[in-house]
This record gives sequence, structure tokens and C-alpha cells, in this order.
Amino acid sequence: MKEKRNLLAGVGLIGVFPLWTVLILCVDVQAVGQNGTKIGLAGFNVWFHQLTGVHMTLYTITDWLGFVPIFICMCFGVLGLVQLIKRRSLRKVDADILLLGVYYVLVIACYLIFEMIPINYRPVLIEGRLEASYPSSTTLLVLSVMPTLMFQVYRRAVNSMLRKAVAVFVFAFSAFMVIGRLISGVHWATDIAASVILSAGLFMLYRSVVLYVENAKR
Repeated sequence: MKEKRNLLAGVGLIGVFPLWTVLILCVDVQAVGQNGTKIGLAGFNVWFHQLTGVHMTLYTITDWLGFVPIFICMCFGVLGLVQLIKRRSLRKVDADILLLGVYYVLVIACYLIFEMIPINYRPVLIEGRLEASYPSSTTLLVLSVMPTLMFQVYRRAVNSMLRKAVAVFVFAFSAFMVIGRLISGVHWATDIAASVILSAGLFMLYRSVVLYVENAKR
């Protein structure tokens, strides 16, 4: 039942994401961005951007901290490689690790797609350049990867203190990154919301597939 609930939640959130994107493209679209770029839900986005202002120091901190989830991806990649070398067969690598690799590739694909097809541009220029902003790539990366760290630790670690420490770290780090990115002023608020929706949907799908595979083996 748990895997079914995760699957339904994941599919539901993935279904909400294109609807949210259509909303951004069609509702209250105004040329209020940098260089006259058009922004959906402009009234709300401009109001929130003016409320928070721009904080480039916070942007820089969250940008550098974006390497943390990348490091976590690399660690799981090394774990999969070690299993492959020791067990001498891709089929003998833990299924949840193989699925995790597929999941990370899917996250990267989502990032690349929206870099090539920009929906929104940032409300500020970054080093004099106009950059795509929808969905927030840093937020997407953090919220897609950090839950997998907690999920894997809970599956593999026996020590309850380690589990709790990792859970606290994941929640605190994720909250800081999302809030920091939101109030730094380098994204429109709706870009952050899009990342939350998409990353939650992707993670729930990954979790459900892992649980389904486990149940199938029993």
C-alpha cells in the first residue's frame, strides 16, 4: 500500500507541474522582467520580489552550497561502482542504487530541458547575463537529491542516532536552501514553487518504484 500511495502522489505532482507551467505562461503575463521579458503571474511575482529585495551574498552562499547535493550524487555513484567491481555484474548491483542512477539522470534531463526552453528569465542579471529561471535549478537539485540521502540512510543504517542526524541535516539544509533561494531575489517566487512541485513528484516516483521492486522480490 505504501508504494501505491507514493506512486499516486508522484503521478499527481508530476501532473500538477505542467498545469502550473501553463498557468505561468497564460495568466497575468506582463513584460516586467529584465530587458522587458514577460513574466506570468506578474502581479504576485513582482510584489514578492519587491518585498524580499535582492541579496547577492545569500545567492552566492546558496550557489556554492549547491555542490553539496552534487557531492552526494557522486558518493552514491561510487557506491554503485564499488558494488559493480566487487560483484562483477551489473545485475548484482543493488536495485535501489541502479534506480537512483536512473533517477539522477532524469533530474539532470529536466534541468537541461528547461535550460534549452526557458519559461521565465531571472528578475536580475547574473554577471550581466540574462539567465533562465524556471524552474529554479538549484532548488530542483537540492529537493531531488537530499531526500534520497535520507531514504538511503534509513534503508541501510542500523544506528538510530545516525538516522536522526541525517534527517535533521536533510531537513535543515533543504529548508535553508529553499528559503535562501526564495528571498535572495534571483528567482521569481513561482520558479521556486515549480521546483518544489517537480522535485517532490520525481522523488515520490523513485521511492514508489524502489518499494515495488522490493515487494516483487519477496
